[in-house]
Amino acid sequence: MSISYFHDKTISSQQFIDLLKRSTLAERRPVDKADVIAGMLANADILITAWQGEQLVGVARSVSDFTYCCYLSDLAVDQNYQHLGIGKTLQQETLARIGAQCTLILLAAPKAHDYYKKIGFSAHPRCWVLAPGEKLKP
Repeated sequence: MSISYFHDKTISSQQFIDLLKRSTLAERRPVDKADVIAGMLANADILITAWQGEQLVGVARSVSDFTYCCYLSDLAVDQNYQHLGIGKTLQQETLARIGAQCTLILLAAPKAHDYYKKIGFSAHPRCWVLAPGEKLKP
């Protein structure tokens, strides 16, 4: 099986949504809000895609300053293509585009928790989240 990787290939919102559904990441992404998905794609600093022929099988979408930190906000691989090294290659391609001093940061999906430790990430106990609609306390 030959997988091709691109850092300069545009994908549509529908292609992204379809992949999110095939990867189970759709459980935690607003796939019913096309405008949000379009904004997620338009405002990503790094978008690495994996293809088998014309079929999108993986995406790594990141936001970064390219110097200090890079937030890998979406790592999605079609369930039929998981365990083939595609996710790891998408991350390596992301790392190749950020500065050597730049830290790669992500929030693991519950099912992927053990995966990240296995490939070399360190867990960080001090992550905090302010969800949409929540406000800072006075």
